[in-house]
Amino acid sequence: VQVVLLYIVVLSMASHFALSGLETQGWRAPMDCLRASEVCNQNSQCSSRFRIMRQCLVGRDRTTMLGNRECQAALEVLQDSPLYDCRCKRGMKRELQCLQSYWSIHMGEELYETSPYEPMHLSDEFRLASIISGKPCNPCLDAAKACNLNDTCKKQRTALMATCSSATPIQQVHEPCNRKRCHRGLRQFFDRVQTEFSYPLLFCSCRDKACAERRRQTIMPACSYEEKTKPNCLELRRTCRSDPLCRSRLADFHMNCQTTPHSITSCPNDNYHGCLVSYVGLIGSDVTPNYVDASHTNITISPWCGCRGSGNHEAECEAFLRDFRENTCLRNAIQAFGYGTDAGLVPITESQSAVPSVQTNLQPAIITKHVINSNDVKQIDSACVFSTCANLQVGLKICVVHCIVLHYYPVNPRLKKLRNLKMKCAVFSILKYFFLFSLHSWKKGTRLSLRR
Repeated sequence: VQVVLLYIVVLSMASHFALSGLETQGWRAPMDCLRASEVCNQNSQCSSRFRIMRQCLVGRDRTTMLGNRECQAALEVLQDSPLYDCRCKRGMKRELQCLQSYWSIHMGEELYETSPYEPMHLSDEFRLASIISGKPCNPCLDAAKACNLNDTCKKQRTALMATCSSATPIQQVHEPCNRKRCHRGLRQFFDRVQTEFSYPLLFCSCRDKACAERRRQTIMPACSYEEKTKPNCLELRRTCRSDPLCRSRLADFHMNCQTTPHSITSCPNDNYHGCLVSYVGLIGSDVTPNYVDASHTNITISPWCGCRGSGNHEAECEAFLRDFRENTCLRNAIQAFGYGTDAGLVPITESQSAVPSVQTNLQPAIITKHVINSNDVKQIDSACVFSTCANLQVGLKICVVHCIVLHYYPVNPRLKKLRNLKMKCAVFSILKYFFLFSLHSWKKGTRLSLRR
């Protein structure tokens, strides 16, 4: 464990020095797009070029826009301004206005666009998990129980179920529910509920169809996902790109979930946390993805669309669909969140084909990691691994199991076996329980003596 923790510290230091190196070489730190717009408006040349650029982008594609000399000159000026390199923060105030400022001067490529959001870095929140012993178990059911023990999660989930439930019998003839309201409810749920409760509902590990079906039903797919007919994927993408928020979330997904060869998780810089956050960001948009079936052995993700009627653009449509259905990074990220119990292994799935890389000046620093051989991957035992303590109810709703298991990297035979670590977790949990119970009793005036 000490070796792994030391490895994480080294990675963090390497990332810090790499970013520092970029700054010393003239790399310009991105500015908030709202602030960048204010700075641009204070400069007469930038302000005038910004107005011209907005006019250039109205109803024109990239080729037409770049063919106009005045538009080209305006773009060259803006490329040297803070407005061109600006970024937005997820969930920020006036997020939509910030995204509108970004897209007002940016035209994407034919298939992939650069994300307007600040890059995401590795987060301890997704590298740590807790263990609940129990065999057999249903992690998705446990996730629902954990949500019900949290007031915010329970309230938001109840509201979501009411919003996305079937409409009145008269409305059911035309549409089973109010789809826009359901999408808005989904966005609110994942924005307002802590990830420790919302993510296990969506990414819980399953070993049977009943569990997988519960996981698939998390986003209320009958209302938010499924339709009578499947639209063409390219048409769905065009609809998404007409909305600044959906367009931004789709570009963010492509950037953070692009299948990357020669990496442990097949994710950019092995940051599967960034892929999961980007995936969740798409839920509640026109390109809402979901599990296509209740299979517990083979995870397949896809938006509700197909490629029939694509004509000469069928190859482009199939490529768009593959980014979801055959995305090794996304599949490994989901399995890593559940500690790989879907496959019985800590996930390492070799990428079969790489998604074309998205060019951006804001990619996190690339850190070289040692190569993991297939012999390094060890099958985990049959204990249920889960990131919340759903089955425990202590006085004052205190959850006492917070055993730390680093599951971001594959289990290496040189490290201690998982079952030994589980034993330590159990001891830690008991000690922590007695500590909390003693503290609670002391506050009530009844001291609990632990002396023997």
